[in-house]
Amino acid sequence: MKMAGFIGCGNMGGILAAAASTRIGEWEIMGADHHPEKTEQLWKEYGVIPATATEIAEKCGLIFLGVKPQSMKQTAEEIQKALVDRSEPFTLVSMAAGLSTATVSELFTGVADGCSVIRIMPNTAASVGEAVILYCSNAETEPDTENDLLDLLSPAGNVIKVEESRMNAASAVTGCGPAFVCMFLEAMTEGAVQCGLPRAQAEQFVLKTVLGTAQLTLKTGQNPALLRAAVCSPAGSTIAGVSELEKHAFRFAVMEAVRAAFERTRELGN
Repeated sequence: MKMAGFIGCGNMGGILAAAASTRIGEWEIMGADHHPEKTEQLWKEYGVIPATATEIAEKCGLIFLGVKPQSMKQTAEEIQKALVDRSEPFTLVSMAAGLSTATVSELFTGVADGCSVIRIMPNTAASVGEAVILYCSNAETEPDTENDLLDLLSPAGNVIKVEESRMNAASAVTGCGPAFVCMFLEAMTEGAVQCGLPRAQAEQFVLKTVLGTAQLTLKTGQNPALLRAAVCSPAGSTIAGVSELEKHAFRFAVMEAVRAAFERTRELGN
C-alpha cells in the first residue's frame, strides 16, 4: 500500500490530509503536528493515522511539508536522520510560499540531493473540493510520482502543473485571491444592506451572482470585459455603478493587491 504523510496539520495541511483520506484503502495517510488535538481530530473524523514527523519521514513515499517558510529549516533538522537512513525513494512536497524546489533541496542538504521535490500551492476551497492546487517539480521527479500526487489530491480540487518560474505569480492569484474575493463579497453585501436588503438575503444574492458570473465566464470563454460591457446599458444603473468603481480606482487597487502579494511571496523565498 502506498503511504503519504502530512507534517504540519494546520489549516491547509489538515484540509489536504482530510481530502486525501478519501483515498484510504489504496493509500495509508498519516499526520503529524505539534498540537496533538489536530491529528486526533483527523483520526476521529477521517481515519488519518496520528504519527510523529520522524515516523512519516521513515515510512512515507510522499512527505508533505505543511510548515511556514521560516520553519522549514527546523523541520529539515528534525527529520534529517530518518531521511538519510532510508533506502527507498521518497518525495518531499513543500507547501511553503516562495520556497523553490532548489531551496528546499538546499535546506535538506545531504538528504534531498537526488530525490524528487514537488512544490504545491493549494487554496482554501480545498475544504469543499473546489481548490486550485498549483504544483511544479524538480528534474528528479518521475511521472509516476506526479500521477500519485494527482491521485491523492484530486479530491481537493483541480491540480494544475505550472512552470516554476511562474509559480509565485500564479500563487498570488490562487493562494491569496480567496481573501481578495471575500473582501469583494463582503463589500457587495454591505452595499446591499445599506440599500435595504436583509443581510441573509443580501449574502445569498451576492454569492449566487458571483458564482453564476464565474460559471458564465468559464463556460462561454468570453473575455470578462465583453461580458461586463453587455450588462452596461446606455445611461443605465450598471454603468452608473461601474463609473463609481472606476472613480475609486477599483481595478487598479486589485492589480496592486496581486502585485503586492507576488512581491511578498518572492521575499519569503529569500
